[in-house]
Amino acid sequence: MTTVSGYDREAVRAVLDRARSESRSALTAPEGKELAEAYGIPVPREALATSADAAVSLAVELGLPVVAKIVSPDILHKTDAGGVEVGLSSAEEVEAAYRRIVDNARSYDPRATIEGVQVQQMVGGGTEVLIGATTDPTFGKVAVFGLGGVLVEVLKDVSFRLAPVSAADARAQIGDIKAAEVLDGVRGGEAVDTDRLADVITRLSDLVTDFPEISEADLNPVFASGTASVAADLRFVLDFDPVQPPAQFSTEEILASMNRIFKPRSIAVVGASNEQGKIGNSVIRNIVDGGYAGQVYPINPKADEVYGRTSYATVADAPAGIDVAVFTIPAKLVPAALEEAGRTGVAGAILIPSGFAETGEHELQDEVLEVARRHGVRLLGPNIYGYYYTPEHLSATFCTPYDVAGGTALSSQSGGIGMAILGYSRSTSTGVSAIVGVGNKADIDEDDLLTFFGQDDNTNAVAMHLEDLKDGRAFVQAAREVVPRKPVVVLKAGRTSAGARAAGSHTGALAGDDKVYDDILRQAGVVRAPGLNELLEYGRALPVLPTPAGENAVIITGAGGSGVLLSDAVVDNGLSLMEIPPDLDASFRAFIPPFGAAGNPVDITGGEPPSTYANTIRLGLEDPRVHALILGYWHTIVTPPMVFAELVADVVGQARAAGIDKPVVASLSGDTEVEAASAHLFQNGVVAYPYTTEKPVQVLGAKYRWARSAGLL
Repeated sequence: MTTVSGYDREAVRAVLDRARSESRSALTAPEGKELAEAYGIPVPREALATSADAAVSLAVELGLPVVAKIVSPDILHKTDAGGVEVGLSSAEEVEAAYRRIVDNARSYDPRATIEGVQVQQMVGGGTEVLIGATTDPTFGKVAVFGLGGVLVEVLKDVSFRLAPVSAADARAQIGDIKAAEVLDGVRGGEAVDTDRLADVITRLSDLVTDFPEISEADLNPVFASGTASVAADLRFVLDFDPVQPPAQFSTEEILASMNRIFKPRSIAVVGASNEQGKIGNSVIRNIVDGGYAGQVYPINPKADEVYGRTSYATVADAPAGIDVAVFTIPAKLVPAALEEAGRTGVAGAILIPSGFAETGEHELQDEVLEVARRHGVRLLGPNIYGYYYTPEHLSATFCTPYDVAGGTALSSQSGGIGMAILGYSRSTSTGVSAIVGVGNKADIDEDDLLTFFGQDDNTNAVAMHLEDLKDGRAFVQAAREVVPRKPVVVLKAGRTSAGARAAGSHTGALAGDDKVYDDILRQAGVVRAPGLNELLEYGRALPVLPTPAGENAVIITGAGGSGVLLSDAVVDNGLSLMEIPPDLDASFRAFIPPFGAAGNPVDITGGEPPSTYANTIRLGLEDPRVHALILGYWHTIVTPPMVFAELVADVVGQARAAGIDKPVVASLSGDTEVEAASAHLFQNGVVAYPYTTEKPVQVLGAKYRWARSAGLL
């Protein structure tokens, strides 16, 4: 026996090779036991009986009671075939069960090969759980954990992790199910040894990682107790011809292309036009008028000059050294034009036209990708609005230019969502480093962009709308590199079955199980936005908020009602209200009226002058035990909205000048004047919203989720 890291891989290979030679897509129960034992997964004692008498002898040898199960390579779901009987406690019961099981199996599938009946030592006690693995179309091998037996089908309470799973991730996965408390022992029940459970998860995840042809694995039930975790039933499904993963590029290769695409020395506009209303006219006009300082070359064989610049028949005819070619011509003309551009050494082709895979023209899209691969060109699109990169004053798009530079990079898979991003950014003066459309994602996708934005000094937060991930593992790998340095926010469309169908019809995307996305994105440290507005707000606000140094949040409010709603929002967003110590409580009380309320929330009441707000906020900022402030403002004549905004900005500014940099968010209630006051606060580093108590706390919660994932708390 040859073992590596405690695993007998040769034994597993022998079983799988035998199944391959017999063209089987599943293993029998005895074969499954061989795999489990080779990887140290605990299973009951068992043996194969080929007659009723042999079954009786084995049952006596193993010790009654026993379980009997049909063994057939053609019957995967043994219970459905009447092929399982449990609690057989006498020789007579075992003999009768053997005959019934075989008869049931023959009735269920007369053509099935029946190898015999597996007689298994009966185990039980503890809690039934499921430990499994599956091959997800987006993320590849994924480990699954949940309550076992029929409960997994009824409750669907499962959690997912990318395989292979570390011991720490396995323990976190166990705690992720909603019914995790059951494992701690309920109503005097025995608590489960979760370390043993985690060990089984890691071993199974290693098995399916080492042998990719195992497409599914179910250990259900696993009987988990305080002293053992034993897999009573095993099912392995095989696929010897799996789907090949997308092409992989190294980080160096990605950055070499992305730096030329986002920081080009020169740009060719293929299909540039003098005719207003044409996409080719809008693109060249936006690039030039947007302030891009590099060379811009119109490509149009029917014009000598476009937008005041010499026009060329092909990219090959233009001066050498072009980094980016923006295509605005009909889809059917793209392959030939890309062929010529590729020969010149362009790094990126920006494919604005539609008419590719999204309309069923998969062969045309494949042809374009083949041309690009042959020449080492990276494709953005097709079917996109283009892209912006404000540090280079680059607006390579048919939309209007955008010039409010800042630290947020935004991307969208949908053109319509891209327009919403642009409009929102403009209306809120959100500072962006980039806005990028990815469309059909024939080539460049979110992990390429994340790799670039992760090392881009002009970007300090990334917010992405997506309908699918082309290569989920590559995205997770990129996210894990970026998250420790800057927040990554994702809005994943298709959370519901109806949304998933719509996503599929939009881009030809594979919409996976949303729970898989949810668990694995969280595992990667990604902050998931529940909706479009939250994506935009997180993208706008997270770069503004300082990183908290601890979990203690304090609410200071001028209205009791706001304090209650803000407290609810704190709980909803996974934040912790600080237990105010007596000395700090006394300090707050020194500034508020006798009929106010200290504690947390600190209710200064609505009729207080600006000094009360200033004193209490300053106290919260200066006390090192307070890590974040949540302000609730109520419009009064004594402290009008803009007076409140200016004093808060001043107090926070003074604290930051003194080296105190805590996140501060504010909720403003009142007449329309609170809108301008909120905008003033935002401009001065305080995330503030009018007419809502939920949104500022939601944004603060997102910042905390990122900080925890990044290991900063």
